[in-house]
Order: sequence, then structure tokens, then C-alpha cells
Amino acid sequence: MRVAVIGGGPGGLYAAALLKRGDPEREVTVWERNAPTDTFGFGVVLSDETLGGIEDADPVVHAALRRELVRWDDIHIAHRGHLLTSTGHGFAALGRRRLLELLHARCAELGVRLRFRTEAPPAAELAAAHDLVVAADGVHSRTREAHAEVFRPVLTTHRCRYIWLAADFALDAFRFDIAETEHGVMQLHAYPYSADSSTVIVEMREEVWRAAGFAELDEAESAARCAKIFAEALHGRALRSNNSAWTAFRTVVNARWSHGNTVLLGDAAHTAHFSIGSGTKLAVEDAVALAAQVDRHPRLPDALAAYEAERRPVVESTQRAAAASLRWFEELAGQLDRPPKQFAFNLLTRSRRVTHANLRLRDPAFTAAVEAEFGCPPGTPPMFTPFRLGGLTLRNRVVVSPMDMYVAEDGVPGDFHLVHLGARALGGAGLVMTEMVCVSERGRITPGCTGLWTDEQAAAWGRITAFVHERAPGTAIGVQLGHSGRKGSTRRMWEGIDQPLPAGNWPLVAASPLPYRPGVNQTPQALDRAGLTAVREEFAAAARRAARAGFDLLELHCAHGYLLSGFLSPLTNQRTDAYGGDLTGRLRFPLEVLDAVRDAWPADRPLTVRISATDWAEGGTTAEDAVEIARAFAAHGAAALDVSTGQVVPEERPEFGRSYQTPYADRIRAELGVPVIAVGAISSWDDVNSLLLAGRADLCALARPHLYDPHWTLHAAAEQGYEGPGAPWPAPYRAGSRRPPTGRKDV
Repeated sequence: MRVAVIGGGPGGLYAAALLKRGDPEREVTVWERNAPTDTFGFGVVLSDETLGGIEDADPVVHAALRRELVRWDDIHIAHRGHLLTSTGHGFAALGRRRLLELLHARCAELGVRLRFRTEAPPAAELAAAHDLVVAADGVHSRTREAHAEVFRPVLTTHRCRYIWLAADFALDAFRFDIAETEHGVMQLHAYPYSADSSTVIVEMREEVWRAAGFAELDEAESAARCAKIFAEALHGRALRSNNSAWTAFRTVVNARWSHGNTVLLGDAAHTAHFSIGSGTKLAVEDAVALAAQVDRHPRLPDALAAYEAERRPVVESTQRAAAASLRWFEELAGQLDRPPKQFAFNLLTRSRRVTHANLRLRDPAFTAAVEAEFGCPPGTPPMFTPFRLGGLTLRNRVVVSPMDMYVAEDGVPGDFHLVHLGARALGGAGLVMTEMVCVSERGRITPGCTGLWTDEQAAAWGRITAFVHERAPGTAIGVQLGHSGRKGSTRRMWEGIDQPLPAGNWPLVAASPLPYRPGVNQTPQALDRAGLTAVREEFAAAARRAARAGFDLLELHCAHGYLLSGFLSPLTNQRTDAYGGDLTGRLRFPLEVLDAVRDAWPADRPLTVRISATDWAEGGTTAEDAVEIARAFAAHGAAALDVSTGQVVPEERPEFGRSYQTPYADRIRAELGVPVIAVGAISSWDDVNSLLLAGRADLCALARPHLYDPHWTLHAAAEQGYEGPGAPWPAPYRAGSRRPPTGRKDV
């Protein structure tokens, strides 16, 4: 086999070494346009996981690395005069130049041909003369661009500028420093990589970078200016550069990683923001996987397919975490007013990979201090601390999220709803929410939706609230009021989601005459003045019935593309009257409804509003819009904002992932200081504890976990060894409060 490697960075070199080691008969050549000693970074951080993979793949390289690595456990976080330390994190780093020297030596020892100061021929030319071409030519990959129609790359440039520098002394920890300057917030990320050197990255928003004049400074001037700004962290030492330039980070994603016998590796295939780790780490892991699959599969197409199948899920998970971390630093200015320990915990858990549970393992003392600042009584997990919402005190922070069941008859909830909601109330959650309860017959989503437009429906709901209050004392039950708008008159979810009924469809109303799916769903009628008034009164009448039915809390549904949400989004509101246009106009009708509901709802019971904080679509509601929408609802009496996202337009492109919607709740809470309910792929009690301690949410709403386990909250308490007032077991269930024994596993 003849192998050509384009790019002599760590990923390309290690791939070359492993391919040659796997079969000494392979002819492996590396093209590198720079000199052997040229490198444009300073330190490289490698995880224990990566080092383990290196040890398995090539013990010789691993042994050489072990002799060079600098190790440390601590992270220092400097925040407004406070220096907080978290330990137990287990970092390892070495100089990038030294890493290249070790890999050069290993390649030479194995017989890999290294062509320095030599531009690689085009990938297509190499592919014609070689059996395998490994394109490790970096974020600006010419190979990727030459075959863009196959790889289908998507490159996203982000909002911060950063520069790689170095200091000639070794820090004793990974350090995060924040400088609040007259031009805006700047941040420093720094870590040691040898006994006498540290990598220093300075980052700031583009507008801050320009306002501070960095655009006019040369390399040396930038280094000197950064050293002055972060003099305390650097102990007054200078910073040096190495072909350092200010740049904006670019996320690289490719639909495919291979084309014929050419395969992408490292930054050519994918990038992940430096704030969660090293691109070198991912490239080295790619090299290990690629070489292993080539050794394992006789046919190259099978090997390349297996390589991508193995690595893509890992990379995509890393990129999701990196995106969360990147955005956190982009929005750093909004995080600074937090209490010091909460700020530090928020920073450490920003990517959602580090959590409350594993921080307790790494650093129990630090985590205990954060818990004490939060107000956790001894032995009480954050999720089991009480929370006061208006006149209602919830015994814990867990909410059973609204989930449409679609099994009502003529809008009347029946035995199914009694058992469904009653079981979850007995399961220990602090607040159990109904599904979206419709305010009118034509405001239903499906024929199976519940309602509150008749007294019969209110009486049926009263039966359910009475059960909850009597049999699950201490559990609150809330009602979510909504109107389907243009998303109504459809089949039940399991019969065809968003599909119109085969017969018996009813007319729809909306902000504008825009069908949800053109050619599929019917075109709604735009509400006129009389229609607006009628809908507003329907909401108010439903609120009065909800109060009589005994609900403890009311939530107004202004999310997910239903009627009120349709007024808020510029994608669904194209009105030219006072209820359209700018955000003030688009807010007008939802605020009128909120005011009417607030007047109809008892003053001592809280009222919350659910919003879609982004439409996940170009031209739709933005995160900045969401803050202003939340501000308006809070000013009109909302006790809390239930922050969801999307489901407004079918062409949305959500960025799914663990707790993926919580950054929007976090931002609203940080900027406005109003209580928020976080939702969206929150699936574990560890997630709940982490979000609460980080100050990203006051309450956490979970849906699917409560479908899987109606007693999710009680089981979360048992698994954490908690038996306090935040999660009391109903008397008839106390015998089941310990996990049942299982079969032996040591046979």
C-alpha cells in the first residue's frame, strides 16, 4: 500500500507512524510545506483518554510522551477580586514543538518519508498515484475545498477574536482571568506546557477587540498590550509571540469525511473550540482510529467507512460541548454579576460535560462551598431545596413538563388524565403541569385535546386537582392555557404529527394567513379586531374556570408556534397593523391576553409564561429578542419564564444535545434577574443539580423522563441517599423507598 499524508502536524505525523507500524511494507510519505521546527502554537493539552489510546496504539510514542508531559490538577478562576480554585481535574500538556520532534523521530525510526518545505501535490493527483491519501491539512484544508461538492463542508465563523501567546514561566494551574475594561470584557485562558513556559490565549468579542484598538497593533504590540491588561495573572511577566495573529474561531463540519481513497483527518474534517480542549487531541484520536480500521479491513472503502462511523459520534458530541463552551465565552459579559462561587461553578460546567456529580468526586470541598452559597441544607441536593414562586412555595425544583396526551373526549379530561397526572404527583415532583389546555373548541390541536371552555371540563379538572391536593400533599398542580392557532385541526401525534384530519377539519385562525406546511396544512384566517377580542376573552374565561378548578399555578403558552407564539415571531407574523411589524407590535396581543388572564386569575397564585427563545431559523426570533420578550412578560406580571425553543416553523434546524435549550434560560435569568424554568433534554438528576447550582435555572422541567418513570423524583432522591422534606414518599409507598435487590453479578 502506498500512503500519502498531506500535512505534517501531529495528526498527520501520528497517522503516518501508525500506518507504517501496522505494516512495515507500506510506503508512507508525509508532505509538509514548513520546516521541521516551524510551529504556530505553543502548548498542547492531552487527556488521559487520549493518552490511553496512544499507549494502546504505539507504546513507544506513549513512553516518550510520558517523559515530557507536565501534569497538574488545579483550575484557578479569577473573578472580581476573588481567586477560586477547583482541583482534581488531571491535565497533561507538553510543548507543540517538542511533540512534533518526538513524532518526527518516531516516523524516521519506522521508515516514513518526511518531505519538509515541500508543498503537497493536489489531492486528486496524489490519489491517482497512491492507495490512500490522508488529508491532514488543517482548518484551511485545500483538499476539502478542492472536493467541496463531495465533503460538503459548513464553516461557521464566530464572534470572538483570539490570539495565541506564551509566557516564559510555568503557571501552577489552568487559569481563567477576566478583565473588565473600558472597552468591554476580555478573557485569558492559560496553562503550563513545560517547566518554564505557559500557553496564554487572550480572547474578546469582535467589537471589544476593535474598540480597544487591537486591529491597529502589530504582533509585538498586541503581546505587550495583553501582558499589561493581564499583569496580575502573569505576575508582571512579558508575553511572547510566534507568528501570532488575531483570528476568529471557525467551526468546521463536513457531511462526509472521505472521497474515493482520500480521507479527512483532524481540523480538515472538524474543529472544536479551544476552550474545551485541544484540536491536537481530536486529530491524534482520529489517527489512532484510522490506522486501526485500515489494519482491520482488507478493503479500503470498508476501512474508511468504519473510521468515520467510529469517530463521527465522538466528534459530534465534542463539537456540541465545544459550541456550548464557545457561546458561554461569547456571552461572558452577562455572567459576571453572579456570586463568585456560582460564577466559578458555571464556568466549570459551561460545556455540560462537567457536572455537579463529577465535580463532587473531583473536588468535594469546592462543590460543598458552592452548595453552601446556593443555600443547600447539609445533606440536601440542590434539586430538593424549596423555591418560592409568587405566593406558592414549591418543596423542590422538579417540574413535570406539560405533555399532550390527546385522549380527551370533547375536551373533557377523564380517568386517563387522573391516573397520568395523579401518578406523577405521587412521584414526588414539586410541580406537575397539565398538557396544553385549549381555551376554545377551535383552539384545539387535535380532537383529543383537553379544554377549559365549558363548566363540565372545569369540573373534570377539579376532580384531578382535588386528588393531587388530597393524596399528594405538598405537590402543586399547574394548568397550561393555550390556543393552537395555525397548528390546529390535526391528527393525534401517533396518527401523523402535524397532518390534517382525514375528515372533520375546523377552520383555523392565526396572526397571519400562513399555513404551517404549505400544501399540507390549511391556510388560517388572520384575526381581525373582533377575533382578537374574542380570543382574549376566551383566555380570560378559561383562567377563571382554572381558578375554580383548584389549580395552584397558571402558565400562558406563548411558544412552539401556537397562536400567541405566532404573533411573536417575525416568521409567522406579517401583519401591517398595530399587532405586527417590530417587536413592540408583535408583543401587543400576547401582552393583552396576559393582562386579561392576570386580571382573571387570583392574585395570590403565580402566573408563568412559556416562550420559544429562538425559532432555530434565519430571520426568526433571536436570543436578543427573547430577552426583550421575557422582559415585557415579567413587567406585565409573569412570576417566571418557562424558556423553551423552536417548533415555530417546520424548516427549523435545532442544535440538539444535552440540555441544549438551557443557555437561553440562563441568559434571561442573568440579564433580567427573573426566575426561569429550564427545559430541553434535561434527563438526569445530575443535570438538574448542575443547572441549579450554576444559576442557569430556578426550576427544571422534565417530560420524557417522567413518561419513562412516573416516580422519577422519588427515585432521584433514593439514588442520592436523600430522605428529607423535599421528596417525601407517600405513606403507602414507603416500603418501596429503597432500590429492590437485583440478581448477583459476581457469578
